[in-house]
Amino acid sequence: MDCYTANWNPLGDSAFYRKYELYSMDWDLKEELRDCLVAAAPYGGPIALLRNPWRKEKAASVRPVLDIYSASGMPLASLLWKSGPVVSLGWSAEEELLCVQEDGAVLVYGLHGDFRRHFSMGNEVLQNRVLDARIFHTEFGSGVAILTGAHRFTLSANVGDLKLRRMPEVPGLQSAPSCWTALCQDRVAHILLAVGPDLYLLDHAACSTVTPPGLAPGVSSFLQMAVSFTYRHLALFTDTGYIWMGTASLKEKLCEFNCNIRAAPKQMVWCSRPRSKERAVVVAWERRLMVVGDAPESIQFVLDEDSYLVPELDGVRIFSRSTHEFLHEVPAASEEIFKIASMAPGALLLEAQKEYEKESQKADEYLREIQELGQLTQAVQQCIEAAGHEHQPDMQKSLLRAASFGKCFLDRFPPDSFVRMCQDLRVLNAVRDYHIGIPLTYSQYKQLTIQVLLDRLVLRRLYPLAIQICEYLRLPEVQGVSRILAHWACYKVQQKDVSDEDVARAINQKLGDTPGVSYSDIAARAYGCGRTELAIKLLEYEPRSGEQVPLLLKMKRSKLALSKAIESGDTDLVFTVLLHLKNELNRGDFFMTLRNQPMALSLYRQFCKHQELETLKDLYNQDDNHQELGSFHIRASYAAEERIEGRVAALQTAADAFYKAKNEFAAKATEDQMRLLRLQRRLEDELGGQFLDLSLHDTVTTLILGGHNKRAEQLARDFRIPDKRLWWLKLTALADLEDWEELEKFSKSKKSPIGYLPFVEICIKQHNKYEAKKYASRVGPEQKVKALLLVGDVAQAADVAIEHRNEAELSLVLSHCTGATDGATADKIQRARAQAQKK
Repeated sequence: MDCYTANWNPLGDSAFYRKYELYSMDWDLKEELRDCLVAAAPYGGPIALLRNPWRKEKAASVRPVLDIYSASGMPLASLLWKSGPVVSLGWSAEEELLCVQEDGAVLVYGLHGDFRRHFSMGNEVLQNRVLDARIFHTEFGSGVAILTGAHRFTLSANVGDLKLRRMPEVPGLQSAPSCWTALCQDRVAHILLAVGPDLYLLDHAACSTVTPPGLAPGVSSFLQMAVSFTYRHLALFTDTGYIWMGTASLKEKLCEFNCNIRAAPKQMVWCSRPRSKERAVVVAWERRLMVVGDAPESIQFVLDEDSYLVPELDGVRIFSRSTHEFLHEVPAASEEIFKIASMAPGALLLEAQKEYEKESQKADEYLREIQELGQLTQAVQQCIEAAGHEHQPDMQKSLLRAASFGKCFLDRFPPDSFVRMCQDLRVLNAVRDYHIGIPLTYSQYKQLTIQVLLDRLVLRRLYPLAIQICEYLRLPEVQGVSRILAHWACYKVQQKDVSDEDVARAINQKLGDTPGVSYSDIAARAYGCGRTELAIKLLEYEPRSGEQVPLLLKMKRSKLALSKAIESGDTDLVFTVLLHLKNELNRGDFFMTLRNQPMALSLYRQFCKHQELETLKDLYNQDDNHQELGSFHIRASYAAEERIEGRVAALQTAADAFYKAKNEFAAKATEDQMRLLRLQRRLEDELGGQFLDLSLHDTVTTLILGGHNKRAEQLARDFRIPDKRLWWLKLTALADLEDWEELEKFSKSKKSPIGYLPFVEICIKQHNKYEAKKYASRVGPEQKVKALLLVGDVAQAADVAIEHRNEAELSLVLSHCTGATDGATADKIQRARAQAQKK
């Protein structure tokens, strides 16, 4: 354990810091880092170098080279810079490289050097040029802050949703500030800048002077400032050699350290971790690295070559031409286990496990000591936690073996934490591999989440590793393997050296019917790459027509889209395509297309019936569909025309169409309707009242109700209304009028073709039993019983039923008999039944 802690450096009494190597860099740099613009992404992200930036001593004809490397120095992309001079580089949270040019344009590149997009920081920046820029991160996304040649600041808190804010002017600012940075407070981005001994805080509304509490006197200038990874703390380096550390709000001082060096540092970054015992700042000069905090002494390292600092969530990455290292505070669990002469439970358990492997009885002594103190559970948890913070797999295994050994002596220790740590470390060791080059720590991995890590592997096109991790962690297919395969397919369609047929086949063989994979999304990517035929082939594998059709329409393959929509049976989808076709094709081609698709034609006719009647008429004319054309003119005569002449003309056109369709019945009915319309208009003129648009029956009824019986009879003769129907109409109308005298005359005018039971029923319906009885006696024998029952004469109904000897009539009368009132009648029926049965 002594050797293990050899690289531990104490900072005060409460914390140790250690620096270990992540990678030996083999990136073969031809220039020093100081001669390049450098940007490194957090969370073990990539490194971008813009070699040979614009300098006077360089030949103007030499173009700069933008190189992108993994954190292990593996080349990812290299391209000649053909745009304008670059002032600053930075990585977004999505690992997109933002290149801020002198003219205010920001060019965005992917991890592999592919150009994504560009945007401008505004006309003012263009006119005054960019002096300096910062890329910063907020909870909304990645932001860009610009210092212009007019010494004004412009920023956007989220480049994904660009909203430029021009910050207030600093009074009396005639030259560039000695140092400045972007702060994020209360979900709002601010600018903090130093001008001589003064600090100014710019927000969206005002410029205010701020003073750090407890700052040592004698400061005439601030040379450097640094904001912590979480934007909660701020460090200021003064020209007196003091480093002030406090909260980012400048309301509270944490500590102040005198480093006795007045030269401005190259870089200054925070080095702390969540729940840190000692917040520290790392300051770098040409050949010296210093770690300072709330302690009288500092930790110092000698830098053998030009280095660059990358602040992380729980430490600082330091890379140079030859090495890539990580400096961080030793986590509490590791410190408890490994510090010299430690008697912590985890330390004793680790020793016990080592002695057990040596088959020494000391293992039992250590174990008993832990158990006597009741700290075995704590010891196991310490070893598991410490394993997560170790970088070397051998030490991870040693600690996990100790934890596993301790678990054997616990009855109810939940295995979840141990299993989860084993899984997490296996994933971390896989991505830390030199060829992958993502040196995540356990704390960074937990903050980043597995989904984001998978996204970053996909960005690096490390699809096999991403799939292996998903399968190992047993992630749901939609979140894991399916999503990665979809990304792989979208990358595959960009390989233009492979034929469309081969790409489509390869994608289908790999994806098959994998749940969560949308072939339409892959086809859309293919279309975006200019491979329309490949997109169509891929859409053949898409089972959802609702996904196929919109993309086919976008690709201007409307007829194919129509066929797919019809196959789906989704009428809404068919209507969508039809309306698109209507706008895309001329009228003739559109109708010809519909003729080849009967279902689409039928649906379009339904649409036209409600929306475009003239188009519907054109369709019927083109198809010589005289039957439907006649129906169309009939509907039009009622819907469109108000004048009787226009309606008759429309009906005449309909009748002609029906004759052409050889539908004589419809033609005759239409002609009858024309006659009726003319007659109704004449009746309105002569009699007044409302007759127009009534049916023939209603017209007759209206005439009877108006007392125009002869006119009604004449109308019935003209239109050959059968006697039965006329009697029914007259009976109903007179009953509604309650003209019982006229009704009686009507009943005696001649023998009723409908019988007299309807007279009884209609009188009862009008609640006039007296009149009903007049007609009950005239009802024929077969309906006599029913008529008598309607008027309430049960006894006479019984006599008639007994006389007829009809069992059905007897049962009907019996059902109308009530208790005491009709008891004698009921007995009479029962006796009649009994006699009938004897015979």
